[in-house]
Amino acid sequence: MDGAAGPGEGPAHETLQTLSQRLRVQEEEMELVKAALAEALRLLRLHGPTTTLQGYGISALTTNSSITVPPGLPSTCGPSLVSRGTQTEEELEIEQSSGPPGLSNGPPALPGGSEEPSGTQSEGGCSSSSGAGSPGPPGTLRPVQPLQRSDTPRRNSSSSSSPSERPRQKLSRKAASSANLLLRSGSTESRGNKDPLSSPGGPGSRRSNYNLEGISVKMFLRGRPITMYIPSGIRSLEELPSGPPPEALGLDWVVYFIACVVVLYRPGGGPGGPGGGGQRHYRGHTDCVRWTSGQTAGVDKDGKPLQPVVHIWDSETLLKLQEIGLGAFERGVGALAFSAADQGAFLCVVDDSNEHMLSVWDCSRGVKLAEIKSTNDSVLAVGFSPRDSSCIVTSGKSHVHFWNWSGGTGVPGNGILARKQGKYKKPKFIPCFVFLPDGNILTGDSEGNILTWGRSVSDSKTPGRGGAKETYTIVAQAHAHEGSIFALCLRRDGTVLSGGGRDRRLVQWGPGLVALQEAEIPEHFGAVRAIAEGLGSELLVGTTKNALLRGDLAQGFSPVIQGHTDELWGLCTHPSQNRFLTCGHDRQLCLWDGEGHALAWSMDLKAMQMSSETGLCADFHPSGAVVVVGLNTGRWLVLDTETREIVSDITDGNEQLSVVRYSPDGLYLAIGSHDNMIYIYSVSSCGTKSSRFGRCMGHSSFITHLDWSKDGNFIMSNSGDYEILYWDVAGGCKLLRNRYESRDREWATYTCVLGFHVYGVWPDGSDGTDINSLCRSHNERVVAVADDFCKVHLFQYPCARAKAPSRMYSGHGSHVTSVRFTHDDSYLVSLGGKDASIFQWRVLGAGSSGPAPATPSRTPSLSPASSLDV
Repeated sequence: MDGAAGPGEGPAHETLQTLSQRLRVQEEEMELVKAALAEALRLLRLHGPTTTLQGYGISALTTNSSITVPPGLPSTCGPSLVSRGTQTEEELEIEQSSGPPGLSNGPPALPGGSEEPSGTQSEGGCSSSSGAGSPGPPGTLRPVQPLQRSDTPRRNSSSSSSPSERPRQKLSRKAASSANLLLRSGSTESRGNKDPLSSPGGPGSRRSNYNLEGISVKMFLRGRPITMYIPSGIRSLEELPSGPPPEALGLDWVVYFIACVVVLYRPGGGPGGPGGGGQRHYRGHTDCVRWTSGQTAGVDKDGKPLQPVVHIWDSETLLKLQEIGLGAFERGVGALAFSAADQGAFLCVVDDSNEHMLSVWDCSRGVKLAEIKSTNDSVLAVGFSPRDSSCIVTSGKSHVHFWNWSGGTGVPGNGILARKQGKYKKPKFIPCFVFLPDGNILTGDSEGNILTWGRSVSDSKTPGRGGAKETYTIVAQAHAHEGSIFALCLRRDGTVLSGGGRDRRLVQWGPGLVALQEAEIPEHFGAVRAIAEGLGSELLVGTTKNALLRGDLAQGFSPVIQGHTDELWGLCTHPSQNRFLTCGHDRQLCLWDGEGHALAWSMDLKAMQMSSETGLCADFHPSGAVVVVGLNTGRWLVLDTETREIVSDITDGNEQLSVVRYSPDGLYLAIGSHDNMIYIYSVSSCGTKSSRFGRCMGHSSFITHLDWSKDGNFIMSNSGDYEILYWDVAGGCKLLRNRYESRDREWATYTCVLGFHVYGVWPDGSDGTDINSLCRSHNERVVAVADDFCKVHLFQYPCARAKAPSRMYSGHGSHVTSVRFTHDDSYLVSLGGKDASIFQWRVLGAGSSGPAPATPSRTPSLSPASSLDV
């Protein structure tokens, strides 16, 4: 339980450990270079005629030997992906002295870092050799010169002591040492015929050497090479699966705040949700929807602008009928409304430009009929009078404007909009208004007042703009709420409902603004933001804390759903149930029932005296009894999933935690921190007890992702500077120097974004931040990816081909921060960042029913315009 550092673990001790560690890395990698050379010489002896090099006592291929490279790896991996090794000065001399003219790449880069300069600590990252005489950047091919006989006496001479001869003396000692290693190396048979350098051609075949340069692949992020070793069972990348996966995704459930999806909720009808309410989804938009169904401007993955537009679609079939205003709006659609007197024949739109242009459109033809500059202030609401489509009202910051529209014959551009306004003391905001059956208008403002506006003939001193003969004046006023009024709703019985912000009250008003009935919304749901009538006397209330409530004034309200209100990052799925936990910057911990489409429970960190702490990562214990949550302060909590009781509260360091992960047997817990450490705890009593086991030290940047091996003894981790490191946890949290030996290790999960099995998911020209999260399915058939361009991708697994095709899915309105499969791979859950939304996708197998899969693509494309419950 003790999270404090033990004796002797101060900064000085850590510095000494780091320096000692680097020294061991350099010494060991020199030994591995020798081992690599020995293995190469052994293979040269096995697969070709030999001739003796004078003075060395070792063999090489004759000058007329050649190696035929079979189709497969070299053609699949271009020069930027096939690793040629990072050669040292000594290795370059060996190439020029002992390599035959037909072999252009010298000795193979073999186990444990021989592909990297002395001092490199990882397969990727910023640590590299900076000594003089560096042969150039990684991956560079260098021509090999034929053997010069005149050099042989000088190279074998032991009497020369000039500086120019010293490297050759060192090379002679190294060659002799390599020859000794060669004599001690075992045969292919003694290793069970598992030679990682053999091709399907078999011993004696000239093709058997093609993998000399194919034991690893290399990719580059921000110019940094990341080397990944190919598993021994893969003889050619051609053997790996290609094309998009047969599986597809269908949108099943959305916990919404704002995104590119329009959610239709039907109370009491359809599958899922309390009371049997179901969801349907319109997915035709390509950016965030602010008003149904107008979207904001944005950019696609390639930086090309996405113009704001209004979609008109059928709410039953979810088919798009018309696109309005493509190229006509600036920044986005701020507000819109259909006309009611003529069954929605016209649409008025206010855009987000500085002048907030008000325009009227013919819905059937998609043509603009009239346009005028509205105001420089924000416009929050717009609407047609239900009795007369020539009357339009807008309201917002410091204004309410009454517009008269003439030109309803439908001739494009011939319409005229004229503003009419009465004088009164303007409040700071007028967020809402509603039309009454008698033609009057009610407005709700930021001072808690409801004003009644009636028509009157204007006098000559205050003519309406455009010469209007009529204006609106205030005929009644009532103080209704403390604080702003966010919503007004006209009920079917003619009464009006108002919703307050600060006081969270719902009030029903009769004629003459007489209060009839009221109810108060519980504080944890937030303030009233929107009101709509349901079936019978039922009301639906939307709140500022992303809750949808259902009920009435007499019986009270219960939540249909309540989501997050700020950026989301933490996500984990239950090991045996279709449940998942989310956390984010709003300090909420939420456990979701994915099967029932409901919130199981939520906790507020502020209520637990953690007002400044946010949840960033989480993981369930394999028993499902507890869940661990990592916070932004280095603190982590273990909670009982049933009682919600905190059973552990420990702090490691003072920087944010980015990943927490239990081992598959539940005996260890790994905590990845932004202080570059992985803290390891031993776990007992089904996760309720934890004690410090050790620390994994060696990363040169903050930890981003980690995974446990299937046997629970090893960890693979990624860091902020693109390192891939491996750790022997059971052996004392030791860094595994020889990364080549981890190439065949099996991983219980695969969430690291860097590694041989997933490097094909990275797009061309990536800056290293394009992929936020990755998750392999439990059946190891597909891998899901969350990117920075609002997309969720589905790839085949393993995904070890450059530019691998994927199935791509839209819906999120911000960067997608995390993806995870449920325990049985039946669903995939994805989190939005700034859109604070949660999507549950149904995983559809090949040939199953459901929405058509998205078009395989590596470039942005529109996903299907709709998805239905199936």
